[in-house]
Amino acid sequence: MKVKTTRFGEIETEFDRVIRFPRGILGFPEYREYVLLQTNEEGTFFWLQSTENPALAFVVSDPMLFVPEYQVPLKMEEFADIALARLEDAQIFIIVNKVEQVLTGNLQGPLVINAKNRQGLQLVLSEKKYSTRHSLVHLEQRPKQVSKTA
Repeated sequence: MKVKTTRFGEIETEFDRVIRFPRGILGFPEYREYVLLQTNEEGTFFWLQSTENPALAFVVSDPMLFVPEYQVPLKMEEFADIALARLEDAQIFIIVNKVEQVLTGNLQGPLVINAKNRQGLQLVLSEKKYSTRHSLVHLEQRPKQVSKTA
């Protein structure tokens, strides 16, 4: 299948790679189908690209890479929502944003994906232990280029 994106142009992907969020993602309930795009060899950050809106994509990452003790408490009804039989079959991602020179992760709103059937949901964790803007990576500031022709 072909997926149109504003960042990468048109991409060819397999139909069985589509991840379905029956309730959508917070703020975007009408868009329910996405594909996960790996844009480099490192595999630290991915794009969760909507198949329905070329301009809608989220940078996501595995929270365990940054917060090894991170845990997502799943309730039985959440298991049922995505037909998750075992916790080991779940992939957890967080949405990543850039705030000034820091990449932050939304640890309070993780994405839980059943790796077996590619159904997903976004949780809203009630405990205040985690933040929506948890600092993940501080970016280096590049020196400003000065024109030598002045």
